[in-house]
Amino acid sequence: MFGFKFVKFQPSEYVMKVQGGKIVREGVGLSFYYYAPTTSVVVVPVSSIDVPFMFEEITNDYQTVTVQGQLTYRIMDYKKITQILNYTYNLRKNNYISDDPAKLAQRVINIAKVQTKKHLEHMPLKEAIQASERLAQNVTREIRTHEEIEKLGIELMGLSILAILPNRETIRALEAHAREEILRSADEALYERRNASIEQERRVKENELNTEIAVETKKRQIRETQLDAERSMKQKQNEMKEEQLKFDTELEEKKQELIGLTVANKKAEADAKAYELAVVMKSLQDVEPNVLQSLTNMDMKPDKLIAIAFQELAENAGKIGQLNITPDLLQGLMTEPGTVNQGGRGAGTR
Repeated sequence: MFGFKFVKFQPSEYVMKVQGGKIVREGVGLSFYYYAPTTSVVVVPVSSIDVPFMFEEITNDYQTVTVQGQLTYRIMDYKKITQILNYTYNLRKNNYISDDPAKLAQRVINIAKVQTKKHLEHMPLKEAIQASERLAQNVTREIRTHEEIEKLGIELMGLSILAILPNRETIRALEAHAREEILRSADEALYERRNASIEQERRVKENELNTEIAVETKKRQIRETQLDAERSMKQKQNEMKEEQLKFDTELEEKKQELIGLTVANKKAEADAKAYELAVVMKSLQDVEPNVLQSLTNMDMKPDKLIAIAFQELAENAGKIGQLNITPDLLQGLMTEPGTVNQGGRGAGTR
């Protein structure tokens, strides 16, 4: 009515009411009456803005990759941004009168693209497709300190790179290469496992052979020790035999000396007896035999005398007609020497 209208804004919008080229009221989520012919309204978003992006770049080895991601920013200095971009709001149509607010997101994306390109052109393809997180950190740090971002009065809240993808042919080539590498690694692992098994078997056999060698060495040492002990025993036995033989030899020599002395003594005794007998025989060579016999029979025992009597009877058997020997006489001969048979009868001849 008469050009006066009422408007109300959301709490996520910073509003500046301009009249006559001057800001007469400003704030977040304002509501006011305005006179349409003379009033302009500038509306700047307060909340953060998420902007997805996707662009292609070239790596160090001239491979094309597609970078997909998203950045988040918000306007910090509302007056500074309105001096560079037109944020005038058409209250009748409820939209901006220019496309400058949409261009802000593209400006930020262009800055991110430039920084991403600067990093990717120094990376080979294999490194680039695995450097999403590192690339996002580097680009975020550089955008926050970028001169144009400071002039626009905005703040980069975050940047994430979701994927860095080569084209399909390159992906298939990388997949084939990676598959071959995996198969080669599997073959190498199989060969290494087989070689390790063979090496382990070789070590086991070597250990077995070393054990056998050690056992045989011990057996040989034991046998040598036994032979040394036997040799020592034999040597001791031989030494004992030699000592025994030496002892026996010395004993035999002493026996031989003793026998020689005995023989010499016997010979000396025999010579003495022979000399004595010769002297006796010389002294008796003129004596009658009967006298000698009588001398011999002196002090002789009765039984010996009877035996001599029987010997004489036997010598004169041709002269004896009949010989009677009584049992008492024989019994007397058989009695102990020194006993006398008082009641016996003797022998008689006729």
